[in-house]
Amino acid sequence: MPPSAGIDADATTGDPPTDAARRYYLWTIGCQMNQADSRRLAEALEARGYAASRRPEDADVLILNTCVVRQSAEDKVVGRLSSLEPLARDPEHRRILLVMGCIVGDAVELSARFRDVDGFFAPSDVQGLLSYLDGRHGEGQLSGPLRAVQVSEMVPISYGCDHHCTYCIITERRGPQQSRPLSDILAEARDLVSRGAREITLLGQNVDAYGSDLDDGVDLADVLAAVHEIPGLLRLRFLTSHPREMSQRIIDAAAQLGKVCPSWELPVQAGDDAVLRRMARGYTIDRYRDVVARIRAAIPGAAINTDIIVGFCGETEEQFERTLELARELRFDQVHIAAYSVRTGTAAATWPDDVPPEEKERRRLALESLQTEITGEINARLRGRTVEILVEDRQRGRWRGRTASNKLVFFDDPADWRGRLARVRITWTGPWSMIGDVETDDGH
Repeated sequence: MPPSAGIDADATTGDPPTDAARRYYLWTIGCQMNQADSRRLAEALEARGYAASRRPEDADVLILNTCVVRQSAEDKVVGRLSSLEPLARDPEHRRILLVMGCIVGDAVELSARFRDVDGFFAPSDVQGLLSYLDGRHGEGQLSGPLRAVQVSEMVPISYGCDHHCTYCIITERRGPQQSRPLSDILAEARDLVSRGAREITLLGQNVDAYGSDLDDGVDLADVLAAVHEIPGLLRLRFLTSHPREMSQRIIDAAAQLGKVCPSWELPVQAGDDAVLRRMARGYTIDRYRDVVARIRAAIPGAAINTDIIVGFCGETEEQFERTLELARELRFDQVHIAAYSVRTGTAAATWPDDVPPEEKERRRLALESLQTEITGEINARLRGRTVEILVEDRQRGRWRGRTASNKLVFFDDPADWRGRLARVRITWTGPWSMIGDVETDDGH
């Protein structure tokens, strides 16, 4: 799951708190799974009568939902936690400080390191955190209004991963694959759509492997087909995929179901077979090419997005050049690029981190420059064309939405477009967004 697509923000919204309400401050960093967990947590808290606070100083409960996929993310978590600890020990306003997410490995070690934290909760352990607060405050009954939903919402369908990529800490922190029952997934998706969501993204660390741990034979194609039939749903996405599990059945389902967006998150991680073997990715570059070719054959114009790590242990200049060649050949729509970061507890952490930091940065910038050019060229083809976007919200005075292929589009119009499909004629394109003029709406 691409961490660069995640957030690093104070994930608190809603009406200003009343004096009588207990207030919570929720800070989230990381991938879409963390965003989904924070949304579910915030909704449950507000249903219990808590009110969101934008400022930690005004809150009674401080919650951090954390990520450690890279050292830079862990550094941000530690910095934020250190800044909140004085508030937790303030004698005039004792606040509860709670930490959940992927930083939570050895709770004993963390408790010794961060003595002002009241509780540590594993990734996605929303219920555990709520039970703790219910015990502290004696509140477990739903008493508040339901939290407003976004136009685009995320529904986790599985947690954890059965792969053991040598660079990745996620399997250790989130555990093996755990698929949710289809009935639970449908209930959550229906509820979100009934409250205004128009797009659902199905989430999993390895979403293609959904159902491999269940006995009922249900797989991702079945989930897509079931969610697709929810009345009021306009669009359906899923991520993140693993090339090893991408079956023709999944590709065919996505091609045949009209609400499934033609945008695929398919991490390749490197363009060289030897590097992929060291990463324990379980496929070759030729296998990856074949998956991409089958997607594009079934869904012409499909957008393929990927993740790439540069500077992995032992990566030579020649091997990195093969990654550049693959990017030129396959012309990804987006590439989430990261310099390799050692994660304690992974197999690769025992190997020499032998690509110097300055060389990692040079490679990152080289790939970024190439991909910016490619993305700019892909987007430029839309100039003068009319595209359909699902409008999510207003940003800096303009309406903001995305095409089915996940292109960000802005337009001006006085009407209320939130949650509606708009046809927009593109007048300007850049690598990361586009601008256009609205032509027609969806009739609602």
